[in-house]
Formats: sequence, C-alpha cells, structure tokens
Amino acid sequence: MANLLYQQIEMLSREKHIEPEVVVSAIEDAMVVAARKYYKTEEDLRAKFNQETGQVDVFSVHMVVEEVTDPKKEISLAEAKKKNPAAEVGTEILAAKPTDVLGRIAAQTAKQVILQKVREAERDTIFNEYHTRVGELVTVIVKRAEGPDLIVDMGRTEARLPKREQSKLETYNIGERLRVVIKVVDRAAKGPQVIVSRADASLVQRLFEMEVPEIYDGTVQIRFAAREAGERTKVAVASRDKDVDPVGACVGMKGMRVQSIIRELRGEKIDIIPYSEETVAFAQKALSPAKVTRVQITDPENKKLEVIVEDSQLSLAIGKKGQNVRLASKLIGWDIDIKSEEEKRQEIEEQMTALTAPVTPLTSLAGVGAKTIEKIEAAGITSVEKLAGMTPEQLMEIPGIGEKMVDKIYQAVNRFYEGGTEAAAATGEAAASTEAPAQESEATIVEAAETSKATEAAEAPEAAGAAEEAAAAEDSAAEAAPAGADSEGEQAEKAKS
Repeated sequence: MANLLYQQIEMLSREKHIEPEVVVSAIEDAMVVAARKYYKTEEDLRAKFNQETGQVDVFSVHMVVEEVTDPKKEISLAEAKKKNPAAEVGTEILAAKPTDVLGRIAAQTAKQVILQKVREAERDTIFNEYHTRVGELVTVIVKRAEGPDLIVDMGRTEARLPKREQSKLETYNIGERLRVVIKVVDRAAKGPQVIVSRADASLVQRLFEMEVPEIYDGTVQIRFAAREAGERTKVAVASRDKDVDPVGACVGMKGMRVQSIIRELRGEKIDIIPYSEETVAFAQKALSPAKVTRVQITDPENKKLEVIVEDSQLSLAIGKKGQNVRLASKLIGWDIDIKSEEEKRQEIEEQMTALTAPVTPLTSLAGVGAKTIEKIEAAGITSVEKLAGMTPEQLMEIPGIGEKMVDKIYQAVNRFYEGGTEAAAATGEAAASTEAPAQESEATIVEAAETSKATEAAEAPEAAGAAEEAAAAEDSAAEAAPAGADSEGEQAEKAKS
C-alpha cells in the first residue's frame, strides 16, 4: 500500500512535470488543514509523510520555554522533561494527533488542498520554463475554441491564442498545426498562462531566421519590422558584410525564400527594405512601392516628416485605408504627413496670400466693446478679415459670446465694410474734382499757346512788308550815292582851277 501510494505520487509528478517532494509537501499541508478543521485548535500543527509505511502523521508543536505566556504554543521546561528527558529551552516537543478520526469531510478538504497545491506547483513550473522563451517560434496544435479565443496544445502545457493575436484573414480548424510565437507568460492568469500570437511582427522575423541562413548567422540583420497581420508587413534589413546584398539574401533565388514565408502567412504581402541611418533616405525607401519626390523634416523633436509625392503617386504612397504610410511610420518611428505636389503648391500660395492680405485690428470695429474684443482675440481671431469669414456657429463656440453678441458683431463688421466702400467712393469723387481744374488749366495753357501762335502768324506779313520797304530804300540810297560823289569831285576840281 505504501509503495503503491508513493508510486502514484511519482506518476503524478512526471505527468505534471513537478518534483515528488512538491506533491509530498502538498499532502502534508492538506493533512494539517484537515486536522485543524476537525480539532478546531489554534495549536501549531505539523504533518509528516512516511514513505515506508505510507502513513501521514499529524503532530502538535510546542516550544520549550522557561516561562509560559501562550499555553497553546509553549510548554514549560519541567513539563517538557516529563515527555522527553533530553528537552531543553528552545527545542520543540511534538505530540501526535490521531488521524483515523478525521472522517470523510476532512478527506475531501485534504483532497482539495492537494489539488490546489499541485496546480500552483505546476503553474510555477510552467512559468519558470516559458518566461525565458518569450519571442520564440513554436509549433502548436489547435485543441479547442473558447469563445473567440483558441486553446492550443504546446506539448508540455496548453496555451491561449486570443482573438487579437489571430491573423484577420486566417481561419483555424481543430487539429490544425500552426507556427506561433510566445508573446506573454502570465503567472497570475486564469487558465493557460502562455499567450501565443500569429499577428506579432516577431513571427515574421523568426520565419526569416529559419528561411535565410544569412540572418541566422548574423550576416544580415532585421533592424525593424512593422506588420498588419493578414495584409502587409514591412521589414528593414541591413548587412554587416558589404559584399552581401541584404534584400537579395532575403528574397532568395527567384524569390523562393520570401515565397515560403508568404505561404506560411497565407498570402500576406511582405516589403523588404534596405535600412539606412539617414532618416530622409530611410523614409523614401519605407514608402515603397511609391516614388517620393522630396522628404523634409518639419519637427525634429516630435519626429515629424513631410513627404511630397507626384499627384499620380499619392494614392499609392498612402495605400489602402492609409496602410502603406501607417506601416512606414511604424517602421521608421516618425510621423509622416504625405502631400501631393499640387497640394503643396496650393499651400504655398495660401501662405503667400495670407502674408500679403490686409490685416485690420479688431479695435477698428465700432460698437464692439473692449471685453468682447479680448474674448475674440483669446480664441485666436485677431483681424477683422478673419472675423468676417467666420460663421455664427463658430462665433458662438467662443466662451462668453452669445447669440445677441453675434448679431452685434456682424452689424459692426457690416458697418466697417460699408464705411470702407463709402470712403472709397468719396475718394473717387475727390480725385475726379481734383482732375477737373487740372484739365481746365491745361486747356487754358493750350488755348494761350494757340493764340500766341496765331498772333505771331498775323504779325509776320506786316514785319515782312516793312523789311522789304527798308531794303528797297537802302537799294535806292545806294544807287543815288555814286551820282552824288561824282558831282562833288567835279566841284572840287573846279575849285582848284
């Protein structure tokens, strides 16, 4: 009987992968609980399993002291010497308790305690074995379904495959073999402690390690991986040997290596990207298959990038439901804002327009109080032009602005613009009145000039006639002058004679 009991203990230990001492300790603890419940005592109890006889004995324990303060747990030296002459202060005196009177209820209690202790020991063993294997690739068999989750058999223990860790496009059948990665080992979990995953990015990394010898030996490294299970995965690889192409090594001859991984993932698309230390270059490659025109770092502290692509490449760069840009952002660890060249051009034009647009302060509005203007400016509206472009609903969202105040603001804005129109009209009339005298003066000058010309033209014939008469008189005098000279000469000659 004794040998049979201990054989059962050893068999249970092998089945649960725990030490026999753990089972024996569980039996001893169970007997102590059953005895305490039966005897209803507060004494210290201790149980001992005898492997030879198979008997579990229960003892009450008392500490030998010089002066007893707690009779339930202590015994005087004189009393102890009566039971054991070799007793000394500080030793323990054991008194046997009958166990054959415990009965059926105590046996049931002992059974429950034994099972609980064995389960706890088994869970500790599983935790100690698997918590160091997180991220490891294992093969499991689908055992059963518990709601949306699956329970899989790992051989030594059961594991849970939650719904969130399942691939979206995969369906699983009972008895099917799967490759999964160990994601979490939880000591406090109810049910299976090991959580496995088919959706984690590390699954793709482990599959590449199996299929690509260069990754297994460390020549090619997987630097980063981003995955949306069942749809697409991006993997950034780098080579430690300049003569080894990391992308080519992962793809394999005619794509054989990557195709075997795609088959294991049931058709999931895989993008293999060469890793780069430069963020801009890495971002351009991460957005493949789209062609990127320009990448600009807009906020280095918060890791934000602006990517410009051609209009025809915009949908390809964004991907289905934003999947491509989302995976690229996860891969490089930066937020990516994608814009087409047309969008960027419009944005620049709007910025230029905003710079050149007139800005009128809110204090120019007549009929709006200073406190109201402070509330509007606190909401980020600092100009009349910006205020005029807001709807009543937007204005009412400003704290302290009600419906009546909105009407008052709109009336003030309308008066401002109507006043501006009237001022422009008045300015036009003033300019017209200023131009009229100028035109009259110019006409007067032209008329005077024409009169002067006409007078000169009228006087010109008279001056010409006078000149002609003077010239004729001069010619007559010239003709008469020689005749006079001869008569004088003749007279002079006559006087000499």
